[in-house]
Amino acid sequence: MSPPTDEQLTLAATVRAVVAKHAGPTAVRASASSERGYDEKLWALLCNQIGVAALAVPEEYGGIGAGLVEANLVLTELGRALVPSPMLGSAVLAAHVLLESKDADACARLLPGIADGTTVAAFCWADASGWSTPGPLVESDGTLSGTAHYVLDGKSADVLIVAARASPGVTLFEVDPGQDGVVRRTSPGMDPTRPLTVVEFSEVDARPIAAADADRTLARVRDIACAALAAEQVGAAQGCLELTVDYTKSRVQFGRPIGSFQALKHRMADMYALVETARSAADAASASLDPADCAVAKVYCSEAFSHVAAEAIQLHGGIAITWEHDAQLYFKRAHGSSQLFGQPDEYVERFAAVQLAEQALT
Repeated sequence: MSPPTDEQLTLAATVRAVVAKHAGPTAVRASASSERGYDEKLWALLCNQIGVAALAVPEEYGGIGAGLVEANLVLTELGRALVPSPMLGSAVLAAHVLLESKDADACARLLPGIADGTTVAAFCWADASGWSTPGPLVESDGTLSGTAHYVLDGKSADVLIVAARASPGVTLFEVDPGQDGVVRRTSPGMDPTRPLTVVEFSEVDARPIAAADADRTLARVRDIACAALAAEQVGAAQGCLELTVDYTKSRVQFGRPIGSFQALKHRMADMYALVETARSAADAASASLDPADCAVAKVYCSEAFSHVAAEAIQLHGGIAITWEHDAQLYFKRAHGSSQLFGQPDEYVERFAAVQLAEQALT
């Protein structure tokens, strides 16, 4: 894993500057509770001036062709300020479903709009129990029925990419969310900055997306999802740590800032160590997309962020659990994101299975 290039550092710094200017705590809360669930003006700014949604899309489909590493750098900076955006759900997940399917027609039709930010795509995938089995199913007449849960950007999506159960396995489809038979409703969740949607299908028409092996595509996209989420978790954990350090510098007790007390210094040093080791795990997953690396990143970054957020609550005292303070938002994001794409325990089992398979081959 090589160190970040100058171009990558410049990209991260530019996104950080834009977010700092346009996405303060008040703006984040307002955009999360808006009709679309994110700040449309900020998203347009990020797409038009920086090209964040185009980073992982090849040039032949209207993208920049940089790669997932660069897209995950953007997610890290958005996570630092808990900025709601279609970056994870549309520009990473939905875009990579199309790319991994290798359906050139679907890619040419949908990716240019995703890359320039004018189209928001949502990947409808999980059933009520999680991400192991798709919720929607293919009827005998080729229509789709069933329910997809925990859909990112489902509320605001212009197009739905659906993984559905079929007799041979999993099949991918493109669905127009505006047609009769598609019902979208917000799913109550712990994290107010990450709106989730339940999408119900009732015998709706769907356009197949050709994939030589849709099950393999789904497994690959799940690894990509874990790597992207880990990058975002690292940014959020960093933001949570910075918030805590700033508070301990200004909070005075016994005539001195509480950050000068050795016991609190040790606790914040431990938080810093967790953030930096989580960063290494996330970077390794983004660079390799190896299933084992992605499983490690999912587990370690989830646990590291949860621990950092819990420590932030403690070090802020009673103020941290009040609605007006941002510490509680980081705490909720930590616990919500740890469950996204599957619980950490599930990935421990997946990592063990990958290791056993590799040992069997040697």
